[in-house]
Amino acid sequence: MDITVAGVKKTVSDGLTVAQLIADEKVETPEYVTVTVNDEFIESADFGSKVLKDGDNIEFLYFMGGGR
Repeated sequence: MDITVAGVKKTVSDGLTVAQLIADEKVETPEYVTVTVNDEFIESADFGSKVLKDGDNIEFLYFMGGGR
């Protein structure tokens, strides 16, 4: 199946979960990543059970603190 990850089209196996995608993409500090699938936020507790579908658009987001 084909999905888009951070703007890049990829062919992946059927039944791929968000958790597996995070591992496959070697996401740095996965415990701090926020994931959207088709612009919908996915709870980190659901990463292992959320199965991706053909045509899904996935983004990895990192929130950074800072300032004065």
